[in-house]
Amino acid sequence: MRDFEAPGRSRAMSTRGMAATSHPASTLAAIDVLQSGGNAMDAAVAACAVQCVVEPGSTGIGGDCFVLYAPAAGSNVIAFNGSGRAPAAVTGEELRAMGLTAIDRQSPHAITVPGAVDAWTQLLRDHGTRDLGTLLRPAITYARDGYAVAPRVHSEWADQAAVLGRDPNTRAVFLPGGEVPAVGTIHRQPALAATLEVLAEKGRDGFYSGAVAEDIVTYLRGLGGLHTLEDFSAAHGEYVTPIKTRFRDYDVYECPPNGQGIIALIILNILSGLPHDADPLSAERLHLEIEATRLAYTLRNAYLADPKHAKVDVDWLLSDALAAELRGRITERATMPIPHIAPAEHTDTVYITVVDRDRNAVSFINSLFNQYGSGRVAPKSGVLLHNRGMSFSLQPGHPNEIAPGKRPMHTIIPGMLVRDGRVQMPFGVMGGHYQAMGQAHFLSKVIDYRLDLQTAMDLPRLFPLPGTATIEVESRIPAETVEGLRRRGFEIIRAEKPIGGSQAIWIDWENGTLIGGSDPRKDGCALGY
Repeated sequence: MRDFEAPGRSRAMSTRGMAATSHPASTLAAIDVLQSGGNAMDAAVAACAVQCVVEPGSTGIGGDCFVLYAPAAGSNVIAFNGSGRAPAAVTGEELRAMGLTAIDRQSPHAITVPGAVDAWTQLLRDHGTRDLGTLLRPAITYARDGYAVAPRVHSEWADQAAVLGRDPNTRAVFLPGGEVPAVGTIHRQPALAATLEVLAEKGRDGFYSGAVAEDIVTYLRGLGGLHTLEDFSAAHGEYVTPIKTRFRDYDVYECPPNGQGIIALIILNILSGLPHDADPLSAERLHLEIEATRLAYTLRNAYLADPKHAKVDVDWLLSDALAAELRGRITERATMPIPHIAPAEHTDTVYITVVDRDRNAVSFINSLFNQYGSGRVAPKSGVLLHNRGMSFSLQPGHPNEIAPGKRPMHTIIPGMLVRDGRVQMPFGVMGGHYQAMGQAHFLSKVIDYRLDLQTAMDLPRLFPLPGTATIEVESRIPAETVEGLRRRGFEIIRAEKPIGGSQAIWIDWENGTLIGGSDPRKDGCALGY
């Protein structure tokens, strides 16, 4: 039971429909669509489009998208991969010949062809009831007439001011007057509004051909990129078969690789054979979660890649035998050595979940990767471009080595919890590399410890920096837990900013109600009607 004298928020409750996002304007846009008769997919796309304007550091039409969808909340979970591909002309060999050993955030080679708009249009065609033009109206209004800058949005904006100032196009849009807009001030993006109007009229073709595509390609080629108009016109997302594992009495669904959803499932597989009788915030329990995470993430760097270009043995990665082997490596102290696997960044994303009156359930994630992505804005269209290509490897022969038309390993992962043939909870955790651990941590708290989903979100978090015995901790982790982890051989450092974010909606089938939660680390909320 929540302590109503303590700071915090209550779970949202409703009967007919609910949406949870990381920005109030986005949640409201989704509820408006539901109340006017639209379904969950309609609402999710409208909400995401709004966030592409009002939470510009976290997402945009220049990014990528992954979705899990369950019609009528049944067990037929549909997965869509809306991640973009590298240009047809790029190879790892060529980039190494340029002297590159890694792909820099603001390099044009970090910018794969954005997949979000194509994903939206396919998903609406197949599962929506409204046209894209109608659903883009709120976003167009915010971009043209302006929106008030929210506190967490401002905080991340200020963090990235130096990056935003490096590109003159980006500086003009996001540092008006040379300054980061203050909390509560109005920010406008008229060029983006005009581009959204083009998409409202022309749909997918308005982004992947014509003036918008020409603007982006010309800009990127001017930076040394190898993109072509043919790369854009050929862009397409695809329906894929979701993967799952059994955790206690639930099936947990994820999108398959090239996303890291499989890593969340591996962590759950390891935890499924470990005790969960200690306090959820004790050093004893968190040590197990940390070690499961560190072991699973070593597999991510070694094996995750685009399965159309590399062999990814999903059956082996999700096998009981592998989970048992990894579980057996956990001792009472920090396991070392753990190979270095990736930068320990908590990059930004938006996660949206919607359940409608017919109990269609959508788990929807859209991202630019880093805060403000590449920090590059196409000059005429106002499109802020992501930097997902940073995740490619330049190691020769690596499964995730950059190659023509290849999709990079992705961190963004929508989740879906199913029980007894019905969806129990669409859920997601934001925060770049943290997401796989974050999902496992959240589900363990809800399932093993029977915490309500808002309480589980509110708990303080930690994250092991990959390849080290160093743990980032939020300030509210108990002091005795910190000392207990130190005694187990971990180095503890304070997280520079809150770790991740999350949204979820629990479907209470017995009472016919919806219960929503939204992470206090963001500006957003869950609302129902």
